[in-house]
Amino acid sequence: MPQKISPMTDTERWIVQQSVNERYKREVVVQDVETEIRLYIDDRELTLCPGFYWNEQGCHFVLSKTGDSRYRSMFFYRIRDRFSTGREEYDDIGDCVTTLLKMQADEEAKRLAETEPSGNS
Repeated sequence: MPQKISPMTDTERWIVQQSVNERYKREVVVQDVETEIRLYIDDRELTLCPGFYWNEQGCHFVLSKTGDSRYRSMFFYRIRDRFSTGREEYDDIGDCVTTLLKMQADEEAKRLAETEPSGNS
């Protein structure tokens, strides 16, 4: 029987919203969503999990709650161009969203550096 995950709390929403707004220096729309996740690698069934989604500067972000004080996150530019933080799960939503935003900022800087013309002539 699939596990029932409790909804995101107002505090969880506030932490994510503040972190995202701080990153982009303005109000960003963060939507409530439901995600389907395999909680354990050997699960056959997907579990419906509450989450947050936002899209900023061509990048999509998803943060899911997978249990009490358990979170996963990822960002992507295209469906085949997905990135995670390198950590399976977090026990603190603040760490989860902060790491996600930092990893995406690093990826964005790398992409910009690759597209800038080199100063060598």
